[in-house]
Amino acid sequence: MTAVFGVDIGGSGIKGAPVDLAVGALAQPRHKVLTPHPAAPEAVIATVREVVDHFDYRGPVGLTYPGVVLDGHTRTAANVDQGWLGLDAERRFSQALGQPCVLLNDADAAGLAEVRFGAGRDQDGVVLVLTFGTGIGSALFADGTLVPNTELGHLELRGKDAERRASSAARERHQLTWEEWAERLDEYLDLVERLFWPKLVVVGGGVSRKHEKFLPLLKERAARVVPAELRNDAGIVGAAMAAALLV
Repeated sequence: MTAVFGVDIGGSGIKGAPVDLAVGALAQPRHKVLTPHPAAPEAVIATVREVVDHFDYRGPVGLTYPGVVLDGHTRTAANVDQGWLGLDAERRFSQALGQPCVLLNDADAAGLAEVRFGAGRDQDGVVLVLTFGTGIGSALFADGTLVPNTELGHLELRGKDAERRASSAARERHQLTWEEWAERLDEYLDLVERLFWPKLVVVGGGVSRKHEKFLPLLKERAARVVPAELRNDAGIVGAAMAAALLV
């Protein structure tokens, strides 16, 4: 199969590239455009079209969304414009791009890539992939099978959404040192570990490229905690994996 296109829609940037699914790597350097603010549907769709057109690509496109996606409809909008609520977004993207599209949760896409090609490959039992960025995304796997749309960043921690305390954006917003943020991260990991008892936790998202600054500060726990191997490209790769199923 020739390269398949993946787009990762994030809170700060929208990035995409053709992906070589034989090896799980970008076939060309990714193209990134700043996420429009407000991140309303029409503005985001236009930006996605700009990213895809940059490569003059024709074929199926996989796209991530930072929230719950059910049958192509976006059901939550925690970190984007409320206009996404209930939208048949998959159809809107397909119409705008003039080619078949598939939409899935952003952390689920990253998780699919890490379990197939990255830090979670060949791991049995429960694997939890967490992405730390504007919020906290989660992808939960049991023996390689995805449980979609878990959205564990919205678990309650100290009376508020966990991502308000422990996301990468929260670290920057509160000007936390790596040591201070590691304490909050440990608290969050305690919470999800008590609920799901994973064998492996893969830490991804933009902050994963600096994993040496905080992972060594975490306490020992039952689960192994490792950095994502695909780093911040995981969402693009996972989106392309989903799009390949349209062929």
